[in-house]
Amino acid sequence: MPESVRAALAGAADSPGYPLTAGTPALRAAMTDWFVAACGASADGLGVLPTIGSKELVAWLPTLLGVGPGDTVVIPSVCYPTYEVGVRLAGATVVRADSLTAVGPDPRVKLIWINSPSNPTGRVLPATHLRKVVDWARERGVVVASDECYLSLGWEERPVSVLDPAVTGGDPTGVLAVHSLSKRSNLAGYRAGLVGGDPVLIAALLAVRKHAGMIMPAPVQAAMVAALGDETHVEDQRARYEARRTALRAALLDAGFTIEHSEAGLYLWATRGEDCWDTVGWLAERGILAAPGSFYGPAGARHVRVALTATDERVAAAVKRLA
Repeated sequence: MPESVRAALAGAADSPGYPLTAGTPALRAAMTDWFVAACGASADGLGVLPTIGSKELVAWLPTLLGVGPGDTVVIPSVCYPTYEVGVRLAGATVVRADSLTAVGPDPRVKLIWINSPSNPTGRVLPATHLRKVVDWARERGVVVASDECYLSLGWEERPVSVLDPAVTGGDPTGVLAVHSLSKRSNLAGYRAGLVGGDPVLIAALLAVRKHAGMIMPAPVQAAMVAALGDETHVEDQRARYEARRTALRAALLDAGFTIEHSEAGLYLWATRGEDCWDTVGWLAERGILAAPGSFYGPAGARHVRVALTATDERVAAAVKRLA
């Protein structure tokens, strides 16, 4: 944990009053500055909002936006399960698609989720692809929500935010970018997330979240200000992940695995060309735990997700066991 963040949390511990759902003025300024610096967003006309971790927003965004029965939400064909869970909580219909061509002119589509860098595949979508999605959605009045919580963890490619001018043309209308401090700042236990983009959509989310009690604790808001204003600890954390990635990638390749995508993020998307549960079993026999690709959709049935989040000592042990 970054010491400056822990100090900010402790310093704000005497917070007996109700915190602001919209975030303190200091936090709103810090979020805006960060979206400008990290995502290339324009500060003018940008809405920002703190969230209780990014997973909370992923699960409840369809409901918060008024998506419901009879509506359709598009999610990636291979993705984190919470996208689908959120759609089902809203009573809407899920469509898995990596291509808008597969969606067609469906007027029921109300929301499109994109995830770049991807969990679990580590795939990075180029700005040209993101621009096509945003243009398609704007023509139809569809909201685009981009989960970008691994944005700072590009390895072989530099991830681009959906708020980048190359994607939006400098206009955030109809677009939301979802971020988390869990990965970049190691704050998973703080439940510290943020969303930025279309100010009209952000205002609508705020109006509902106030009444739903989706309020970030004041000490965590103070910790977020400290975390968003410091990039040194982010580089330190990135270096830890990079060293683990280098070791695990080499060990998996030497053990006969093929690694696909994985250009960014916290995971290696690996396959032995067999059913994922057979691979999970092979790894388990060596005391190594990986996530079966089928957890992330039928298209992942021949892959496993290997995470870079174990301690250095555990990663070193896994490398030795693979050998």
